[in-house]
Amino acid sequence: MKKVEAIIRPEKLDEMKMALTERGFMGMTVQEVKGRGAQGGVERQWRGRSYKVDLLPKIKVFIVIEDELVDKLIETIIDSTYTGGIGDGKIFVSDVERVVTVRTAKDERK
Repeated sequence: MKKVEAIIRPEKLDEMKMALTERGFMGMTVQEVKGRGAQGGVERQWRGRSYKVDLLPKIKVFIVIEDELVDKLIETIIDSTYTGGIGDGKIFVSDVERVVTVRTAKDERK
């Protein structure tokens, strides 16, 4: 099994959820996060003064799936969140050793 973590723009979350549902990916965990990368932040004005916001709001989505579905999932995330601008996000894929369902105590280790 693999854990896919996607960091995306907040305004793309609904579009991504719809695309994932249409392709059969139902389960996910979503977290509001802040971060910075190549984008570096933005300049803002408040009461006539400029200030820099260098940690921008992002959404982090976690999905654990079977190995053979990873490429389909990544393609769906990219297709639904791409804008072409700096700050579109990142996708991280890592191995999952074990999954245990709390309600049933079922060990889903393969």
